[in-house]
Amino acid sequence: MDSLLDQWQPRLVALASAGHDDDGAHDTNHLHRVWRNATILLAEHAEADALVVLAACYLHDLVNLPKNSPDRHLASRRAAELASRELAALDFPADRLDAVAHAIESHSFSAALSARTIEAQIVQDADRLDALGAVGLARLFYIAGRMGSSLAHGADPLATMRERDDRAYALDHIDTKLAKLPAAMQTAAGRRLGHERLQELLAFRDRFVGEWA
Repeated sequence: MDSLLDQWQPRLVALASAGHDDDGAHDTNHLHRVWRNATILLAEHAEADALVVLAACYLHDLVNLPKNSPDRHLASRRAAELASRELAALDFPADRLDAVAHAIESHSFSAALSARTIEAQIVQDADRLDALGAVGLARLFYIAGRMGSSLAHGADPLATMRERDDRAYALDHIDTKLAKLPAAMQTAAGRRLGHERLQELLAFRDRFVGEWA
């Protein structure tokens, strides 16, 4: 299997890189990190097809729409469809195409689809782990800047007296989405790593609020 992974990884990287724009939060480095996260999860799931996971990790953002796009929830479906066509053209094993497509389509938080296979669960967890921890924090503010969001609400950064709005205030995103990710992880290793990385975000939030006030 390792030789098969070594054979396909550079081809998948080339395919993924060709479709990327200037989004530094969803660039090739993000794909490498997602695959690295996935290898940690694969170590506890020998039953999973590593080639399916590899392909889905590198192609899950083949169609990447902005976070504030009204069609954001359709991005993973479009990415799955495009990945299937591109992989078929590269003579990727035909009996694995459906599994790759499902893993890609169900990885997205916005799509709100159930990951029905262990491969899809690993890809979903691996991608969400990259939204947590130090890198996740950097990505949070990078994306907020691209969307034109403020860092935090001027008078109530923890939203004690208002509704949270993570499109308007970057800091709100920790509680509206990121803090919920660890408990929703599909794998035990994903939950464990997710909780560890979430603590870094929460510690940062507390320091931020102390300085902001």
